[in-house]
This record gives sequence, C-alpha cells and structure tokens, in this order.
Amino acid sequence: MDAVYAVMDALLPLEALRFSFMKNAFLAVLLLTPLLGLLGTMAVNHQMAFFSDALGHSAITGIGLGILLGLRSDLLAMLVFGIVWAVLICLIKQSGSASVDTVISVFSSTSIAAGLIILARGGKFARYSTLLIGDILAVTPQDLLFLALALPVGVLLWALMYNPLLMTSVSPSLARSRGIRTRLVECAFVVLVAVAVMLAIRWVGVMLINALLILPAAAGRNLARNSRQHAVFSVLIALASGILGLFLAYALDTSAGASIVLVAAAVYALSLLLRRWRK
Repeated sequence: MDAVYAVMDALLPLEALRFSFMKNAFLAVLLLTPLLGLLGTMAVNHQMAFFSDALGHSAITGIGLGILLGLRSDLLAMLVFGIVWAVLICLIKQSGSASVDTVISVFSSTSIAAGLIILARGGKFARYSTLLIGDILAVTPQDLLFLALALPVGVLLWALMYNPLLMTSVSPSLARSRGIRTRLVECAFVVLVAVAVMLAIRWVGVMLINALLILPAAAGRNLARNSRQHAVFSVLIALASGILGLFLAYALDTSAGASIVLVAAAVYALSLLLRRWRK
C-alpha cells in the first residue's frame, strides 16, 4: 500500500489526503461507488428501489445468527444470510402472491426485528450500533484488497446479465420467448446486489445503503436518453457524490456516509430540474 499512497501523494497533494485513513476511504469510494451505481440502474428499472433496504436490515439478523452459530466472521454471516434472504424475496416476488413493495416491506421489518432481538440479548447491540450509520473512515488496507477484487468481478457479472435483465424489465413475456430464463436471471441479480450491499454495509450503514444504491441511478435515469447513458451517468454521479461527500465530511467534521448521500440527493434534485427544463 505504500506505493499506492506515494502515487496518491504525487497526483493528489491535498491536505485531507495526508492521513492514511482518508487515503483508504478515498480508495474505497473509488472501488465501491461504481459497482453500486451500476447495480442501482437495474434496481430502478425493476422497481425494486427498497430491495437494498431490506437487505441492509438483514445484515443485522445475519450477524445475530452468526453469533448464535459461533461464526467468527461477521462478514461471512452477513453474506450467507443476505444471499438466502435475497433469494427468498425473489422467489416470493415471482410467485405473485403479493406486490413487490409488500414483499420487500415484510422482509425488511422482519429481518430488523429479528436482528434486534438476537443482538439485544445481554446488551450486545451496542457493539454493532455502528452498522446503522457505517464508517467509511474505518476501511483497512485488507478491506481495499477485497474491494479491488469485488469491483471487476461485479462489473463482469453485471455486464453478462445486462441484456437479459434489461429485456426482462421491459417485457418478461418477450424475454421468455427469446429463451431467457427470467426467474433465474432475476435471482442471480438479487444475489449480486446482496453481495454488494453486504460488502458496503459496514462503511455506508443500514440507514444509508438504500439511498446510495438508488439515488445515483435515479438521477442518471432523469438525465439519460437511453440505457447505456443511464449506466454511464449513474456511475459518474455515484463517483462524484462519493468523492465530494467524503471531502465535505472532512471539512465539516461530520458523517462521511451521510454527506455522500446528501450530495447524491442534491444531484438528484438537479436532475429533476434539468429533466423538466429539457421537456
């Protein structure tokens, strides 16, 4: 990491980046926000804006179950439970027994209630309260290596699923007539979102993960004229919001995650004005 820090010092001689924790946070933003921006486009297209919210809440339950089962890794517990939870949401959604927003709301409320009950036993919840707001300044070099691997893998999987997902969101019946296994594609997508959410939850927080996933994609959709522009705008807005929000948090001595989300919200508001002006 010393070589990476040296390159950053040479290219970005900024006061905020004098500190190692700010360098780590900056790199985490560069590695994390593009993936969330890409995945957010399909979440918006599939009208699953609150899906990541339900997954974020499931992280608390995952940690609680991990403790009960004796798992040492909180991340492993969150990943396993998050994937299972995502697949269950997908299967019930596909069954048509309830509307998408109802299914997501039921899973969201159930997971956070179960997690609170498990973690509140013996007053242990205070140890995990940081999950609610996250702390991107706590990123370690080991975390960065993991994110550096997750980004290209996630982008590759998104690219492979892009056309089937897009056709499924436009017309499921047409997608099936073209030989696309729509149910399998949707479940694969929600698993990918679950993994991305669980990777980001420690640094963004349960309360903010949904906003960071959806706001850049929603703003990009207001500005884009086609699906490719939607993906490009979403990634650029996510990156810009992450970088600007991080430096604002440093300057104002406030929460980095909240600052990033507020910047993304401001961009979304501007995109609405631009959309109305363009019309």
